[in-house]
Amino acid sequence: MINLSSTPTFFSFAPSSPRPQPSAISFSLLKPSYSPPPSLQSLLYPSRRRRRRRRTPSAPRAIAAGSLEGAQSVLEAASVLAAIILVHESGHFLAARLQGIHVSKFAIGFGPVLARFFANGVEYSLRAFPLGGFVGFPDDDPVSDIPPDDADLLKNRPILDRFLVISAGVAANIAFAYLIVFTQVLTVGLPVQEGLPGVLVPEVRPGSAAARDGLRTGDVILAVDGAPAPSVSDVVDIVKTNPKRNVAIKVARDGMRSLEFDVVPDESSDGTGRIGVQLSPNFRLSKLRPRNLAEATTFAGKEFLGLTSTVLDGLKQTFLNFSQSAGKVSGPVAIIAVGAEVARSSSDGLFQFAAIINLNLAVINLLPLPALDGGSLALLLVEAARGGRKIPREVEQRIMSSGILLVVMLGLFLIVRDTLNLDFIKEML
Repeated sequence: MINLSSTPTFFSFAPSSPRPQPSAISFSLLKPSYSPPPSLQSLLYPSRRRRRRRRTPSAPRAIAAGSLEGAQSVLEAASVLAAIILVHESGHFLAARLQGIHVSKFAIGFGPVLARFFANGVEYSLRAFPLGGFVGFPDDDPVSDIPPDDADLLKNRPILDRFLVISAGVAANIAFAYLIVFTQVLTVGLPVQEGLPGVLVPEVRPGSAAARDGLRTGDVILAVDGAPAPSVSDVVDIVKTNPKRNVAIKVARDGMRSLEFDVVPDESSDGTGRIGVQLSPNFRLSKLRPRNLAEATTFAGKEFLGLTSTVLDGLKQTFLNFSQSAGKVSGPVAIIAVGAEVARSSSDGLFQFAAIINLNLAVINLLPLPALDGGSLALLLVEAARGGRKIPREVEQRIMSSGILLVVMLGLFLIVRDTLNLDFIKEML
């Protein structure tokens, strides 16, 4: 039996959160770290949550509500991921059926079967390991009653027919990604950043120089050492070059008051100054809504191209800096965790999360690796270069089987690693 399989959920090089999001561009004078939105503080900092639990009598009710919200967001993220896999495999399936090619199996997941049913000679199944899915063809199935020379077996079809079947999964995800963006434009609009003066301070570390000298979370830095309208890099440069010396900082607080502080940066081990804050550009989010379908199509096209560029750039950076970025490859657990965080934040982010994962899956599956669609396409190109002479079936099966084994092992490793990295698992260990 031939399987067209895809493994989307553990080869993720997309950004950890869809754009635009302030934390994705924040700069930390403490360390290069993620600045979580306020709604996630209690989940990311369990020590703070425990302190509140002891002081607040109504905490059990709040915890129950938070758990319910968390479960809902996880379910939303998992549903998005399942839908993306379903769309990909449906692309292969429909491309085959519409050409009259025999199909024997349609599966979501790999490994032992959890549930199955049969319809029109096809076994539809849900399997134990959520690493992707596959469409099975009875080309070499010893129990199939279809003769091996049947013209409607995939292996007996011309190269173009097989190319359409193999590439249809990628095409389906690209089309689905655009449809998601188009739906976002029509329903909630596109988030647009409107730049505001100053530099936002999303976090001030307790006990840091900034906290000691009066800065607070939420302040907006308007001037540094007399220089008005600074950028993030301006603030960073001035702080780093002035360890243990007064730095005059003017801030806006609560959107109204203008205050001035003399902050004395602490000296780091490398001799540079640090004040213990995170910084990000100051901006206001607004919604861009189309006036008609033509404008919606234009907006969606521009956003779609922007997201595609983001995914391609992420993949490029991964390969250029593989030793540093290999540890950032995400499995299904990590992707669902990111999706759940996004779902808790906003519907805008969930739309972009779904679009990015679709594009991510499409790009990754085009890589010429065994067990991916790109590997099957590469073998097809070799066959075409040989003048249509097929690669020996044993050689092809050996290549694809070794790739599937490697992919499944990598997927299981990433599931275990990502699960152990979840915050609530760390608390229990």
